Amino acid sequence: MSSTPAPSSSRLLRIGVAAQRAGVSARTLRYYEELGLLTPAGHSAGGARRYSDGDVARLLRIRELQELLGFDLGEIGDMLRAEDHLADLRRQYQGTAGLARRRAIVAEALEVNSRLRSVVRAKQERLDEMMRALDATARRYRARARELAEEERLVPVDQSGMPS
Repeated sequence: MSSTPAPSSSRLLRIGVAAQRAGVSARTLRYYEELGLLTPAGHSAGGARRYSDGDVARLLRIRELQELLGFDLGEIGDMLRAEDHLADLRRQYQGTAGLARRRAIVAEALEVNSRLRSVVRAKQERLDEMMRALDATARRYRARARELAEEERLVPVDQSGMPS
């Protein structure tokens, strides 16, 4: 079995470049590393962090979970660990010849996927509830606007905007 060579440090990005590509600060990358959300692909001879395209993709995924779903960093960590687990299960499945083990891997993947779907569904339900409340408020505003238009039609207004 051959191992994949480590990425060449010349292909890895400096922290500022990786941060810029993801639309965050270098400090944010260091914080994500501290929280265990992101691990740089490598380090320079002097110890500076270096990031791969895969690291940038993970950063973009973190931002997506924050912005699109409104997850906090703890929830994002849970999502990323589950997604990493699914990726590991895919690798295991591809390297497994036994039918029984492949079935077990698929069953486990279904379970992890189901948990992820439940988390997203719960967030979606909260967003739907918020949208229903905003829709109800908009209906009240439209009704009030119609009432005001009707009042204006019934009460003559002079040039100053005051009822005459």
